[in-house]
Amino acid sequence: MNQKQDGSALCRKAPELICPAGSPLALDAAIEGGADAVYLGSGDFNARMNAANFTNIELREGVRRAHSFGAKVYLTLNTLVYDREINAYLQAAYEAQAAGVDALIVADLGGAALLHRAFPALPLHASTQMSAHNAAAGGLLHALGFSRMVVARELSLEQLRAVTAVSPIEVEASIHGALCVCHSGQCL
Repeated sequence: MNQKQDGSALCRKAPELICPAGSPLALDAAIEGGADAVYLGSGDFNARMNAANFTNIELREGVRRAHSFGAKVYLTLNTLVYDREINAYLQAAYEAQAAGVDALIVADLGGAALLHRAFPALPLHASTQMSAHNAAAGGLLHALGFSRMVVARELSLEQLRAVTAVSPIEVEASIHGALCVCHSGQCL
Protein backbone atom coordinates (compact mmCIF):
# COMPACT_ATOMS: atom_id res chain seq x y z
CA MET A 1 0.00 0.00 0.00
CA ASN A 2 1.30 3.46 -0.88
CA GLN A 3 0.51 6.92 0.46
CA LYS A 4 -1.04 9.81 -1.48
CA GLN A 5 0.49 13.26 -1.07
CA ASP A 6 -2.17 14.16 1.50
CA GLY A 7 -1.14 11.14 3.62
CA SER A 8 -4.23 9.03 2.94
CA ALA A 9 -3.80 5.42 1.91
CA LEU A 10 -3.63 4.52 -1.76
CA CYS A 11 -4.63 0.94 -2.51
CA ARG A 12 -3.06 -0.79 -5.47
CA LYS A 13 -4.86 -3.51 -7.33
CA ALA A 14 -2.91 -6.69 -7.88
CA PRO A 15 -1.86 -7.14 -11.51
CA GLU A 16 -4.26 -9.14 -13.64
CA LEU A 17 -2.62 -12.15 -15.31
CA ILE A 18 -4.08 -12.33 -18.83
CA CYS A 19 -3.21 -15.28 -21.07
CA PRO A 20 -3.96 -15.97 -24.72
CA ALA A 21 -6.45 -18.73 -25.44
CA GLY A 22 -6.30 -19.69 -29.09
CA SER A 23 -8.61 -22.66 -28.63
CA PRO A 24 -10.96 -24.17 -26.05
CA LEU A 25 -8.11 -26.47 -24.93
CA ALA A 26 -5.81 -23.46 -24.45
CA LEU A 27 -8.55 -21.69 -22.49
CA ASP A 28 -8.74 -24.64 -20.09
CA ALA A 29 -4.95 -24.65 -19.73
CA ALA A 30 -4.88 -20.91 -18.98
CA ILE A 31 -7.57 -21.26 -16.32
CA GLU A 32 -5.89 -24.29 -14.77
CA GLY A 33 -2.62 -22.32 -14.79
CA GLY A 34 -4.19 -19.54 -12.71
CA ALA A 35 -5.03 -16.88 -15.32
CA ASP A 36 -7.27 -14.11 -14.06
CA ALA A 37 -8.43 -13.49 -17.64
CA VAL A 38 -7.96 -14.76 -21.16
CA TYR A 39 -8.08 -13.07 -24.53
CA LEU A 40 -9.32 -14.97 -27.53
CA GLY A 41 -10.67 -14.67 -31.03
CA SER A 42 -13.89 -15.76 -32.68
CA GLY A 43 -15.02 -15.17 -36.22
CA ASP A 44 -13.51 -12.84 -38.79
CA PHE A 45 -12.50 -9.70 -36.94
CA ASN A 46 -9.49 -10.75 -34.92
CA ALA A 47 -5.77 -10.67 -35.52
CA ARG A 48 -5.54 -14.20 -34.14
CA MET A 49 -6.56 -15.80 -37.43
CA ASN A 50 -3.85 -18.49 -37.22
CA ALA A 51 -5.20 -19.77 -33.91
CA ALA A 52 -7.95 -22.38 -33.81
CA ASN A 53 -10.28 -19.70 -32.36
CA PHE A 54 -13.82 -20.19 -31.12
CA THR A 55 -17.18 -20.77 -32.77
CA ASN A 56 -20.11 -18.88 -31.24
CA ILE A 57 -21.15 -22.04 -29.37
CA GLU A 58 -17.59 -22.60 -28.09
CA LEU A 59 -17.40 -18.94 -27.08
CA ARG A 60 -20.55 -19.21 -24.96
CA GLU A 61 -19.29 -22.39 -23.32
CA GLY A 62 -15.80 -20.94 -22.84
CA VAL A 63 -17.15 -17.81 -21.16
CA ARG A 64 -19.36 -19.93 -18.90
CA ARG A 65 -16.40 -22.14 -17.98
CA ALA A 66 -14.04 -19.20 -17.38
CA HIS A 67 -16.59 -17.35 -15.26
CA SER A 68 -17.23 -20.47 -13.16
CA PHE A 69 -13.54 -20.28 -12.16
CA GLY A 70 -13.65 -16.51 -11.62
CA ALA A 71 -11.72 -15.70 -14.81
CA LYS A 72 -12.70 -13.00 -17.29
CA VAL A 73 -12.86 -13.33 -21.07
CA TYR A 74 -11.79 -10.55 -23.44
CA LEU A 75 -12.71 -11.03 -27.10
CA THR A 76 -10.39 -9.63 -29.74
CA LEU A 77 -12.15 -7.63 -32.44
CA ASN A 78 -8.81 -6.08 -33.29
CA THR A 79 -8.67 -5.77 -37.04
CA LEU A 80 -9.47 -2.78 -39.20
CA VAL A 81 -13.10 -2.75 -40.32
CA TYR A 82 -14.25 -1.74 -43.80
CA ASP A 83 -17.63 -0.12 -44.45
CA ARG A 84 -18.92 -3.29 -46.11
CA GLU A 85 -18.09 -5.22 -42.90
CA ILE A 86 -19.84 -2.97 -40.36
CA ASN A 87 -23.01 -5.06 -40.02
CA ALA A 88 -21.05 -8.29 -39.56
CA TYR A 89 -18.72 -6.51 -37.09
CA LEU A 90 -21.66 -5.34 -34.99
CA GLN A 91 -23.18 -8.83 -35.19
CA ALA A 92 -19.90 -10.30 -33.88
CA ALA A 93 -20.03 -7.85 -30.96
CA TYR A 94 -23.67 -8.76 -30.33
CA GLU A 95 -22.74 -12.47 -30.21
CA ALA A 96 -19.89 -11.64 -27.81
CA GLN A 97 -22.18 -9.67 -25.54
CA ALA A 98 -24.77 -12.46 -25.62
CA ALA A 99 -22.03 -14.95 -24.71
CA GLY A 100 -21.16 -12.80 -21.68
CA VAL A 101 -17.65 -11.63 -22.56
CA ASP A 102 -16.22 -9.12 -20.13
CA ALA A 103 -14.74 -6.73 -22.72
CA LEU A 104 -13.86 -6.30 -26.38
CA ILE A 105 -10.27 -5.60 -27.43
CA VAL A 106 -10.56 -3.20 -30.38
CA ALA A 107 -8.06 -1.73 -32.86
CA ASP A 108 -10.28 0.34 -35.19
CA LEU A 109 -11.32 3.75 -33.81
CA GLY A 110 -14.33 4.03 -36.12
CA GLY A 111 -15.37 0.51 -35.19
CA ALA A 112 -14.93 1.37 -31.52
CA ALA A 113 -17.23 4.38 -31.87
CA LEU A 114 -19.90 2.16 -33.42
CA LEU A 115 -19.47 -0.47 -30.70
CA HIS A 116 -19.65 2.11 -27.92
CA ARG A 117 -22.87 3.52 -29.39
CA ALA A 118 -24.47 0.10 -29.95
CA PHE A 119 -23.27 -1.59 -26.74
CA PRO A 120 -22.57 1.17 -24.19
CA ALA A 121 -22.34 -1.23 -21.23
CA LEU A 122 -19.75 -3.49 -22.90
CA PRO A 123 -16.23 -2.37 -21.89
CA LEU A 124 -13.77 -1.54 -24.67
CA HIS A 125 -10.03 -2.15 -24.41
CA ALA A 126 -7.74 -0.39 -26.88
CA SER A 127 -5.65 -3.05 -28.58
CA THR A 128 -1.88 -2.84 -28.81
CA GLN A 129 -2.46 -2.32 -32.54
CA MET A 130 -3.53 1.24 -31.66
CA SER A 131 0.08 1.93 -30.57
CA ALA A 132 -0.86 3.89 -27.43
CA HIS A 133 2.55 4.98 -26.21
CA ASN A 134 2.19 8.22 -24.27
CA ALA A 135 0.22 9.81 -21.43
CA ALA A 136 -2.14 11.69 -23.75
CA ALA A 137 -3.42 8.41 -25.22
CA GLY A 138 -5.22 7.46 -22.02
CA GLY A 139 -7.19 10.71 -21.93
CA LEU A 140 -8.12 10.52 -25.59
CA LEU A 141 -9.16 6.87 -25.37
CA HIS A 142 -11.19 7.56 -22.22
CA ALA A 143 -13.08 10.29 -24.07
CA LEU A 144 -13.83 7.76 -26.83
CA GLY A 145 -15.36 5.27 -24.39
CA PHE A 146 -12.42 2.98 -23.62
CA SER A 147 -11.86 1.63 -20.11
CA ARG A 148 -8.39 0.15 -20.75
CA MET A 149 -5.50 0.53 -23.16
CA VAL A 150 -2.93 -2.09 -24.03
CA VAL A 151 0.16 0.07 -24.35
CA ALA A 152 2.85 -0.31 -26.96
CA ARG A 153 5.16 -3.23 -26.25
CA GLU A 154 8.33 -1.23 -26.78
CA LEU A 155 7.77 1.17 -23.85
CA SER A 156 10.52 1.23 -21.27
CA LEU A 157 9.66 0.74 -17.62
CA GLU A 158 10.17 4.48 -17.05
CA GLN A 159 7.80 5.34 -19.92
CA LEU A 160 5.25 2.82 -18.64
CA ARG A 161 5.35 4.42 -15.19
CA ALA A 162 4.80 7.87 -16.71
CA VAL A 163 1.77 6.67 -18.68
CA THR A 164 0.16 4.81 -15.78
CA ALA A 165 0.71 7.75 -13.39
CA VAL A 166 -1.73 9.97 -15.28
CA SER A 167 -3.96 7.63 -17.28
CA PRO A 168 -7.67 7.95 -16.46
CA ILE A 169 -8.18 4.37 -17.74
CA GLU A 170 -6.55 1.05 -16.88
CA VAL A 171 -3.20 0.33 -18.49
CA GLU A 172 -2.27 -3.14 -19.68
CA ALA A 173 1.28 -4.05 -20.62
CA SER A 174 2.53 -7.25 -22.20
CA ILE A 175 5.37 -9.00 -20.43
CA HIS A 176 6.46 -10.76 -23.59
CA GLY A 177 7.38 -9.68 -27.07
CA ALA A 178 5.57 -10.34 -30.30
CA LEU A 179 6.46 -13.35 -32.38
CA CYS A 180 6.50 -11.28 -35.53
CA VAL A 181 8.68 -8.36 -36.53
CA CYS A 182 6.57 -5.51 -35.30
CA HIS A 183 6.16 -2.18 -33.63
CA SER A 184 3.21 -2.56 -31.21
CA GLY A 185 1.34 -4.99 -33.37
CA GLN A 186 1.94 -3.01 -36.57
CA CYS A 187 3.33 -6.21 -38.10
CA LEU A 188 5.56 -6.23 -41.15
